[in-house]
Amino acid sequence: MKWMIYGANGYTGELIARQAVKQGMTPVLAGRRADAIAKLGEELGCETRVFNLSLDKATRQLEDIDLVLHCAGPFADTSRPMVEACLATKTHYLDITGEIEVFEYIHSKKRAKLAQEAGVLLCSGVGFDVIPTDCVSRKLKELMPDATNLALGFSAAAGISRGTLKTAIRGLGSSSAERKDGELTPFPLGEKRRHIDFGRGKKTAIAIPWGDVSTAYYTTGIPNITTWVPVPTAYAYGARLLSWFSPILGSDAVQGKLLRYVDEHVSGPDESERERSSTYVWGEATNASGRKVIVRIKTASTYAFTVYGALEVVSRLVSSGRVIPGSFTPAMLFGSHFIEEIEGSSSFVVDEVRL
Repeated sequence: MKWMIYGANGYTGELIARQAVKQGMTPVLAGRRADAIAKLGEELGCETRVFNLSLDKATRQLEDIDLVLHCAGPFADTSRPMVEACLATKTHYLDITGEIEVFEYIHSKKRAKLAQEAGVLLCSGVGFDVIPTDCVSRKLKELMPDATNLALGFSAAAGISRGTLKTAIRGLGSSSAERKDGELTPFPLGEKRRHIDFGRGKKTAIAIPWGDVSTAYYTTGIPNITTWVPVPTAYAYGARLLSWFSPILGSDAVQGKLLRYVDEHVSGPDESERERSSTYVWGEATNASGRKVIVRIKTASTYAFTVYGALEVVSRLVSSGRVIPGSFTPAMLFGSHFIEEIEGSSSFVVDEVRL
């Protein structure tokens, strides 16, 4: 397959492009910034293309492309024109988003049907968002087929990129979310707190609107899903207070100032920070009778994992020559043990307890 990295000039896109070439792959590098794309393409010896994500421009540029790895966020803005262009050109679509809105769009019945009719595979979240937690959710479903409740989370130490921070800022004006009785349900950020041992002792954690409240539902069918991250205890209570100011934080004026600050002052974790950091992933399934199963696994740092995970997905699809059309999560495509086969990951550790 001839494949493309769109957003190759971004922080994560460039990391993926460099590692792809290091592994002997030859992606087409594309994006919106001509100077950055040209410079990277010359350095790596890759074909380059420059285009904005309007449907007509993207469609023309994808006519000879078999697969796109979409790395240009915020994905709530950029994924739809890219997906529509992929459907029009029969190009398989991958991205590294963690945004619930995008997952719901990809997995809608209409989009899944269009993908099947076009012979196109759509799979969002082929990076740290959401391969590890998606595989954990499938592992828990295998261990407990009758699970009614699923909780997922992770504890990460590495820094944050410009694009990821921008996505987080855009979410300041919204609420948290969970899957409740099969439906996505909002609630105030900071309202739900608990203590969780992600793998390094119990920590205070809050529920956040992570992508798995969408993807894990499609992977497992479990109707009640929450997602968690550890925070300092003071922040757990402060987050609830912060939610009261969401109308202000979500205003155009405040958003504009925060986003400009990110552009001017944030780059992303350097190589040493990525390499020395690990991430601890945790999941818990509970059934109606009170049985509980917990699964933990350690992975590479979030950005390193995204590079390894995204390229492993691309490699498997490109080398197989056989792609099933439709909308999928990573664990739906490759199974629960996929995470254990990605560089930097340990093996699953399983605990079972009775309530």
